[in-house]
Amino acid sequence: MRVLQRLGEGALGLLVRWLFALMRVLGPDRGPRIGGAVARAFGPLTPAHRIARDNIRAAFPDLPEAGRRRILREAWDNLGRTACEYVHMDAIWDFDLARPGAGRIEASPEVIARYAALRDRAGPALVFAAHLANWELPAVAAAKHGIRAAVLYRTPNVAPVAREILRLRRGTMGTLIPAGIAAPLRMVSALEQGMVVGMLVDQRFGRGPRVPFLGRPAAANPLLAELARRFDCPVYGTRAIRLPGGRFRLELTGPLDLPRDAEGKIDVAAATAAINRVVEAWVREHPGQWLWMHRRWR
Repeated sequence: MRVLQRLGEGALGLLVRWLFALMRVLGPDRGPRIGGAVARAFGPLTPAHRIARDNIRAAFPDLPEAGRRRILREAWDNLGRTACEYVHMDAIWDFDLARPGAGRIEASPEVIARYAALRDRAGPALVFAAHLANWELPAVAAAKHGIRAAVLYRTPNVAPVAREILRLRRGTMGTLIPAGIAAPLRMVSALEQGMVVGMLVDQRFGRGPRVPFLGRPAAANPLLAELARRFDCPVYGTRAIRLPGGRFRLELTGPLDLPRDAEGKIDVAAATAAINRVVEAWVREHPGQWLWMHRRWR
């Protein structure tokens, strides 16, 4: 069975490499468009479609059924495009400080100034993001702006697939910290070195506090708030917004004024809830760009 499993994983790894090679041939425009079309066509045939449909219905109970179907269709399209954009991150990132709105990436002068301040400041900082639009772009933006950053990421379960995706990420991002038992210690080490540490915060964390999120209590990851309490460092939120024509707008907000306890230290539970309120506002602004297909509320 172990031999068969290794053979199966090897075959899947070859398939992923072949698909990535195909995406390179198709280019950064046609490839994601095809990926979006494939996801829209086949996503509804998967069990994840029901999960996403139920999540959207609970989050938008007053929205007509046609509106909820539109969000679901857009969410599948976004997921397919994001998957096919992995191999094109260098081409997609064409931001030019002299012409901030001329390419695929745009950012306001205020956001550009925040990136510069984050790069030039002394001491650690924390940045949270969510599975919105292309959620790899904020980490790419930090690296391209010269920020000394460490990013927490989840390793795919299939080893050959994990290696291929890690190879792609290494070329465009900063220090990569795989999720796991050693991840908090590595994040602490990065903060002690004065780095900027980023993580996605919108997935279920069964051992975390339950906070309001899109109308229902959801188990949330308190790690970022715990690190903010320990280091008393600034906390920022970042996201990419998908625009027509294969373009994106980057946002960097903060630093946030997080709740504190009677001792003046950051209150972990209240800060976790505050961070999730920011993410909820992002999702409600562009609901078709969020990853509805996971069991956040189970």
